[in-house]
Amino acid sequence: MFSRLNGQGVSLAVTLTASLVLGGDAFASTINQNTSWTINRGAASTYRVVAYGDSIFAGYNGGLFSVAKRAAPAVEGEYLAQSFGSNIEVVRRTKSGAVASDIYNNKVVAERSYMQSTNTRVVMFEMCGNDYLQARSAFTDQTGTCSYAGLDTALANCTTYTERAMQAINTYATAAKAKIVMNIYYPGYDADNVLTSCTDSATGTRINKRAKFLPYLAKSNWRTCNLAAQYGFQCADAFAEYMGADYDSNGDGQIDREALRYVQGESEAAYVARITGTLAGTLRDANTHFVSSGASYDYIQSDNTHPTFYGGTMSTGSTSSAPTFTDAQVVGGKNPEWNKSGHERAGWLMSLIDPAAP
Repeated sequence: MFSRLNGQGVSLAVTLTASLVLGGDAFASTINQNTSWTINRGAASTYRVVAYGDSIFAGYNGGLFSVAKRAAPAVEGEYLAQSFGSNIEVVRRTKSGAVASDIYNNKVVAERSYMQSTNTRVVMFEMCGNDYLQARSAFTDQTGTCSYAGLDTALANCTTYTERAMQAINTYATAAKAKIVMNIYYPGYDADNVLTSCTDSATGTRINKRAKFLPYLAKSNWRTCNLAAQYGFQCADAFAEYMGADYDSNGDGQIDREALRYVQGESEAAYVARITGTLAGTLRDANTHFVSSGASYDYIQSDNTHPTFYGGTMSTGSTSSAPTFTDAQVVGGKNPEWNKSGHERAGWLMSLIDPAAP
């Protein structure tokens, strides 16, 4: 259908697939959506943030040739520009619709030169969403006796390629002072609260889709954050930030998102039990993210998959502009939009684990 993308010679496979995690329908098509946005403060020095991933880091908003300007990596880059007092080039090397193996092979490894630049200070990545989305779609279509093999394969592949990506980034990004991996939230959380068309082999009855998928997602997120600790990465817990309210909804003395957060040293079994059992009642669909008991914002676009964003879009390719927010507007490390959309929230979350100085 198409042959080139903004002169970059990128082949397109028929159409763009919706990308991350357990929401929407999954197809085999992928598309490169690469951008570079320099946040120009008029400073003498320019440092680089490199982000590898699928449509989440791309800033997918339904188009082939444009993406959200303020996708999570760009939001993080603007906070970093203020912290460093420098210009920041945010390079997004992303492939919407790609599974983890594709991101690893064709982005992290094949496009390693971007993180090898001597001015690179932060490298981040996210992957696996399409592995689970495709496995979920296939599982949803099942009739007869349910097979969980596809879900098992998605979990195994995510674990394998997340570790390989960390190993590769450690090898290539020698100038980076911070390496970040973002785990997976669960769009479609409410929509998945339905019974399957297939039946469980042990009980002979249909099962709740969400109840089946959530433990897989919890295992995946635990493994991502646990691997991060092993390889010197910081884990940005998007699951906790998106799925948990910013107040104590159950009266246990903890803010919901903080209670849901990954805890280093906790076993996988204990984490899964906490997420799927003890604290399951505090999980909320991110279409209604409560920032207080009386106020909420929509963190998921109308496709019920991708994060919402503040501001406009940008064409794939390169651009440069002044920061969206002035230094005076960033109070206590938060811009005025920090908690009002999915991408702003994720970018702010990653800014908390930025290096203190270049």
